[in-house]
Amino acid sequence: MADQASSSITINAAPADILAVIRDVETYPAWTNGISKAVVVEPGPAGPAKVTFSMNQSGLSDEYTLVYDWQGDGVSWTLAEPSKVQKSQRGSYQLSADGAATKVTYLLTMDIKIPMIGLMKRKAEKMIIDSALKELKKRVESLG
Repeated sequence: MADQASSSITINAAPADILAVIRDVETYPAWTNGISKAVVVEPGPAGPAKVTFSMNQSGLSDEYTLVYDWQGDGVSWTLAEPSKVQKSQRGSYQLSADGAATKVTYLLTMDIKIPMIGLMKRKAEKMIIDSALKELKKRVESLG
């Protein structure tokens, strides 16, 4: 059973600047912990439509492909097909302007093939989300 996890952070940048960083998936290995490779498989009109990632984190490695749906106020994605580790994944970044800053909310639902106690799984999802948000904030604000 997949449970949804979420968290938010405020970034000192405009939504368009944050989306530009999120859209630039091929740079993720340079600033995102655990992602070693990101390849745009299919470009889209508003951003990459399909991207294959290689990850290696906490002793787990996986290669998976995400399908993206870009909107003006964020992006959502789904796992294209099951991977070695994941049965499914749905996620999104939702952005809302807050004065000169932007509130970014990350939602993530994952179902993995590895048996894991619910509490441990939720803790791992929370760690993934919090790390992604902190890394995104650091990257966006370093470019501004």
